[in-house]
Amino acid sequence: MDVHRLEDYADCEAALRNFDLRQALYDAGEVITGGTLLVLHGEEHSKRREVEIRVFRRNFFKYYEKEVFPATLAQTIAPFIAAGGGDLIELGYRLTVNLTADFAGVDRPAKTPEETEQLIRLVKKMSEGATMIHSTRDRDELTEEVRAALAEFDRDFLQASIARRLAMIERAERGEIEEDALARDVLTVILKAQEELHFDHPQLVREIGFYMQAGSHSTANSVVHALDEIQTWAGHDAARWNRLEDPVFVQHCVHESLRLHPASPEAWRKTMCPMHVVGAGDLQEGDRVELDLFKANRSESIFGADADSFNPDRETPKGVMRSGLAFGIGTHTCLGRELDGGLVAKPGTDPAKAQFGIVPLIVIKLLELGARKVPSDPPTPDTKTKRPNWGRFPFQFTKEIT
Repeated sequence: MDVHRLEDYADCEAALRNFDLRQALYDAGEVITGGTLLVLHGEEHSKRREVEIRVFRRNFFKYYEKEVFPATLAQTIAPFIAAGGGDLIELGYRLTVNLTADFAGVDRPAKTPEETEQLIRLVKKMSEGATMIHSTRDRDELTEEVRAALAEFDRDFLQASIARRLAMIERAERGEIEEDALARDVLTVILKAQEELHFDHPQLVREIGFYMQAGSHSTANSVVHALDEIQTWAGHDAARWNRLEDPVFVQHCVHESLRLHPASPEAWRKTMCPMHVVGAGDLQEGDRVELDLFKANRSESIFGADADSFNPDRETPKGVMRSGLAFGIGTHTCLGRELDGGLVAKPGTDPAKAQFGIVPLIVIKLLELGARKVPSDPPTPDTKTKRPNWGRFPFQFTKEIT
């Protein structure tokens, strides 16, 4: 097997759109990713995606952003406000694990801090498993830890969630409740489509576990990177801090940060047959193509001479998203792209009519409260992974809360 690495934006975009290249980055984490939407290819992937995208029914994003998120944000951030700050990674996980659970279809019946802590612990372990290719730990030891986490997740959260949804589905089929009364989540649409998908229970555990770790892990890290970039950019410039009072501008800042810090810094693909790949040449079946999304998103030919820097006023070419390839593109485009990042609003858009996305909304709230890094306790990197993530990110609120 030969390995070919692509760093140019156009080459990476073309590879991501190529149907003859199969997902290959997450094979090492098969303990949780095996058979999930993330790794499927071809017709099997299309069929699974067509079913699971049904969760995005009419007005889903508006409903989630306007009705579900505000209450979760207020409840989750309150203890941090009372404490005057905390660890931004902890806050990010507390926010996103509950939101992702709502989206994935995982009930939290106890509604206690201890239950949330347990779910966060399990999700973090599942994230370690999914990104095992970049882990600095022993693979066998980590695999066993992930298996144990999936079993605990199934026992304490998923089994009851499945039972409740099956009961609701049966009531809807009998005409006792309306279809719209069913939970709006991935687990429900999977259970309703069992005749199409034929999931066994272990596969269902992995699929919902995959959604839990993907949604929580990437979203929490995106919040931290965005606040770090924004604070560095604004520095001691009062005019820049004033601009950050505009939520539409903050959304642009977040998308610029997403470009610089894609959730996955690379994507791997494997050839399904002998073929020519732009930027790599003629390849044989089974060759691996590594796409450096971190560098592709900094291609000067696309993003300009200052592509390596944070510039929220950056203009991108037609057809290129502000976030670059951060959410992927083609058949494996992130299903949660619009949920996480919203729809990029034009300057001057009425904030009341904008769909900001979860990450921008969290950052908007943090800035309203004056969230800043702690000079005496700087953030430190995550040493358990080769990915450029933070392990600790202490922050404090600097505005008086009324």
